[in-house]
Amino acid sequence: MRLFGTMTVSEGELSIGGVKASALASEYGTPLYVMDERLIRETTEQFCDSFRHHALKTGILYAAKAFFNIQMARLADDMGLCLDVVSGGELYTASEAGFPMSRVYFHGNNKSEAELHQALEAGVGTIVLDNRSEALRLAAMLRGQSRRQQVLLRINPGISAHTHRYIQTASPDSKFGESLHDPDIFTVIGTIAALPELDLAGLHCHIGSQIFAETTYFKAAETMLEFVRQVAMRCNVSVRTVNLGGGFGVYYTAGDQPLRLSLFLGRLLEHIDSARRDRDLPDLEILIEPGRSIIGNAGTTLYTIGDTKQAGGEHYLFVDGGMSDNLRPALYQAEYEAAVANRMDEPAVQTYTVAGKLCESGDVLIRHIDLPHAERGDLLAVASTGAYGYSMASNYNRNVIPAVVFVGNGKSRLAVRRQTYEDLTAQDIR
Repeated sequence: MRLFGTMTVSEGELSIGGVKASALASEYGTPLYVMDERLIRETTEQFCDSFRHHALKTGILYAAKAFFNIQMARLADDMGLCLDVVSGGELYTASEAGFPMSRVYFHGNNKSEAELHQALEAGVGTIVLDNRSEALRLAAMLRGQSRRQQVLLRINPGISAHTHRYIQTASPDSKFGESLHDPDIFTVIGTIAALPELDLAGLHCHIGSQIFAETTYFKAAETMLEFVRQVAMRCNVSVRTVNLGGGFGVYYTAGDQPLRLSLFLGRLLEHIDSARRDRDLPDLEILIEPGRSIIGNAGTTLYTIGDTKQAGGEHYLFVDGGMSDNLRPALYQAEYEAAVANRMDEPAVQTYTVAGKLCESGDVLIRHIDLPHAERGDLLAVASTGAYGYSMASNYNRNVIPAVVFVGNGKSRLAVRRQTYEDLTAQDIR
């Protein structure tokens, strides 16, 4: 298992943030989401330092959907990030954390009236419109008021990124945004720009997640800038902001080759500025929305190992969690690395399939991983679970959602308490 951030091994045991895995399991129980706060901050700083350009205004939005709670919202605020939220629940969490609403961008392809009212009442800085109908609904809500709401319009540039089809978001048949190739697209933009209640500041796109090819981003940027030029010519609308989304891939297993952010982000901005000047476009604000790439490698899930058994050609190692705390392997065959956290110095002698305790044959976290001989009560650490683990957790089989802890400088602090059985029935009508 590759070690990230503050992970170390001493006397055969894994520590994160200077805290031993066994100490974390003893204090908080398992399964347990462990977040390396220093690595989160260092990665964020790398984004902030690298995504700068002398001729372009730039901004970074943290994509809350990857991992979000009050503590993460406050960390993002402390680092000076803006925030990309996609639901009323994420917006409420940001508000509860005291995150400045002027730095919030509210996304989503099917915002309800209640969510739009919530955003307006909260004073959200920018609403990212998914479609023409949403624009008309929002304008109607604002009619008769003195304020104008800043908006972006999500555009589907029709670029199929090389990633799992479930996390492609700009293929021609994607559910997200208005298609750049729709014959009515310029009429749509002209109509939205003419709505007096809305201030159409610019355009947004997002081509997918877990992308490793920088040429894909270059193509998306060029496509969007050419579209900006056409919007100016055909709609007489001056675009001030272009949001290129996120999707920057991270390392999970051997074979993953993430982009070197310090080099790639600079090249991307140079490419954008060159394309802007070639098209004689005015100064632009360029935004990106990293989520997984900030939080992914900073998260580790600790499990307690239960029974092991052999069935046919499989040697199963069972853990006390599963698809209820990490849906990604079952949802789109995501792969992970892992280690027996209290046997880090022991050689791998057995090929295991790591399975959870849920009543599904597909509840498998890792297929065919070489590990030391594991015994009941040992701890399994699964690396790089920071993104889309906690945020996609469920109560399937009435399992409780695990706790979240932040670690650093030899200390740990609880960010989200473990659910209790009482929590499971708290909303039930008796």
